[in-house]
Amino acid sequence: MTSLPNNSTRRTFVKKAAGAGLVAATTPLILPKLYARQDSANSRLGVACIGVGGRGSGIGYEAAELGQIVACCDVSENNAKNFAKRQIDKGRDCKIYNDYREMFEKEKGIDVVTIGTPDHWHVKIAIDALKAGKNVYCEKPLTLTIEEGQLVQEAVKKYGKTFQVGTQQRTEFDRRFIKAVAIARSGRLGTKLEAISSVGKSASRSPDKEKPFGPFPTSQPPEGFDWDLWLGPAPKVDFCDQRVGWNFRWWFEYSGGQVTDWGVHHTDIAFWALAGDDGQAIEAVGTGEFMGVQREQSLAYLLGKVKPAEMPAAFNVAYTFDVDVTLSTGNKIKVVSGENELIIGGELGRIRVNRGSLKGKPVEDIDADPVAKKEIEDLMVKVYGGELPSSHMTNFFDSVKSGKQPVANVREHVRAVNATHLANIALLTGRTVKFDPQTQTFANDAEANQLIKRPRREGYEITV
Repeated sequence: MTSLPNNSTRRTFVKKAAGAGLVAATTPLILPKLYARQDSANSRLGVACIGVGGRGSGIGYEAAELGQIVACCDVSENNAKNFAKRQIDKGRDCKIYNDYREMFEKEKGIDVVTIGTPDHWHVKIAIDALKAGKNVYCEKPLTLTIEEGQLVQEAVKKYGKTFQVGTQQRTEFDRRFIKAVAIARSGRLGTKLEAISSVGKSASRSPDKEKPFGPFPTSQPPEGFDWDLWLGPAPKVDFCDQRVGWNFRWWFEYSGGQVTDWGVHHTDIAFWALAGDDGQAIEAVGTGEFMGVQREQSLAYLLGKVKPAEMPAAFNVAYTFDVDVTLSTGNKIKVVSGENELIIGGELGRIRVNRGSLKGKPVEDIDADPVAKKEIEDLMVKVYGGELPSSHMTNFFDSVKSGKQPVANVREHVRAVNATHLANIALLTGRTVKFDPQTQTFANDAEANQLIKRPRREGYEITV
């Protein structure tokens, strides 16, 4: 149930984007280490992959190497066939389904699922999987709304299964990010810390150079592509090629733009460094430039004042943005559409980290001092809560077998992704919004409170 009728992966985009200046250069995918791992046939967990185009195929391939592939599911027949063929070529059976609910009914050997669908499907599928007794690995951002964060945390607690979110900066990229977190927590940057989560602009892949943000023409969906099921909980609208594929990210119906998509990667690390065990986002204020649909109309649409049929078929999220998010700890995170990097600093110094490097005088000083270097390395292990994992997917499978919390668990992710939701709500309303994590409401702000959740189409309700 993915968006892409093609085989490009998220990490392929990252490498291409590095050349365009959108993101920093990345380290290679850690598949060789995954492939080298050996488990007996009897101990391998049964794997089903839901949404196997783009990044969904990437996480699916990783899981299939660590477990025993059972089935895959996608609203695109081509995506499902391509994924299954790769498994069959390796001598494995992989059944194909269009609807994950049918797959759960018919396949009894599934222990874990990967979810690589567009964001608006994540929580619905994840909770249904938990109900069905499955362990879950779900791509980021996990939630579309603040309400979904509440629902998925409740479900994880109720059903007791292992749940990993795909914020792989916590484990991979030569452990630069966990080292940055350890340096921040060590006090070497000071006690009053701030971070800049700089994530690039929302990037259209529209072929129309004159109207890259729309409006776009509508058409019939491609053969073998279940458009109604792709929409799922989202409003019923005519098919538009720019709603699917990479560009689903630029529609509030399905995602939150670059603020949540890339934003949650760096914001997650910032939370890990600055928010302690219980810190939450409590306030957001900032400005932004919207894409094809301007702020006032996007807000009216999400408040139910404009019907889906009355909206232009155009991207409606923020293109550029600069939002200050305040945490309950007193620390602040700026979410901005600048160069792709995370900056963490205090009164004693600052460091810069992205997928290609970790820089700053504090880093140089630590690396030059064996005692300080050992101190940070020990703190890295302590922050992880044990031995440093070799990859994100390996950490997930090890956690399923051990019962230990994975490094990117739901509680940690919801704290970070809620900060990006607050940022979007501040951009949409055009004012400062103040959030109470205890009541899960905004103070004296009816519009902001209405944006905490979205209506869902009949038949796609979420129940825990």
